[in-house]
Amino acid sequence: MTLRERVAAGDLLLGAFLALGSPVAAEALALAGFDWLLVDLEHGAGGEAALLAQLQAAAAGGAPALVRVESGEPARAARALDLGAAGVMCPRVDSAAQAAAWAGAVRGRGMAAATRAAGYGLAAPQASPLVVVQIESPVAVAAAEEIAATDGVDALFVGPTDLAHALGRPRDLGDEALRAAVRCVAGAGKPAGLYAVTPAEVAFARAEGLRFVAAGSDLTHMLAAARATISACATTNS
Repeated sequence: MTLRERVAAGDLLLGAFLALGSPVAAEALALAGFDWLLVDLEHGAGGEAALLAQLQAAAAGGAPALVRVESGEPARAARALDLGAAGVMCPRVDSAAQAAAWAGAVRGRGMAAATRAAGYGLAAPQASPLVVVQIESPVAVAAAEEIAATDGVDALFVGPTDLAHALGRPRDLGDEALRAAVRCVAGAGKPAGLYAVTPAEVAFARAEGLRFVAAGSDLTHMLAAARATISACATTNS
């Protein structure tokens, strides 16, 4: 099954963001067993020049890779898709009209035969890409059902940091206002996901019915391992 088919089927899918811009990190996380990865061009350290190598590395490790584009312009999706991304995460979607524009840009584009997504004209083109729209504001939460009902939208994804800031609340999934917003998105009628920082946040997301969950990033995993090593060594030396 493709990633899009697995999302539609409601499979529990655990992913990770790629924030370092590193093909080595992409391949390593794919080999570690994540169901999907996401190259973060919006907030990650890597730019578009490093995109193709990360997509190739993720594929070599056996994980489909999405791309979160850095701009609110739907046309930015075309480049990522031509390079072979399994789908696009569309940032800052606040209305059904915006969601429709993104879905149209992803689904309605032509595919040149020379692109990686089209197999360079030598192999079968990739399957239809996954369209994930981000819910990051109170306006978007209120419009979640309309956004979810938009033709071509496959999944909704909560960015809890930006959403918490917009709500004037702490980024704490124990906060009732933030939890209520997450529940609203989870019940909007389409598969939903969330960026989680800790295993406890992953457990929360799954308990709320979110099935498409990111468990941190290459950067957060590296830092967590480094801190654990430093802590263990300090304890051993004391």
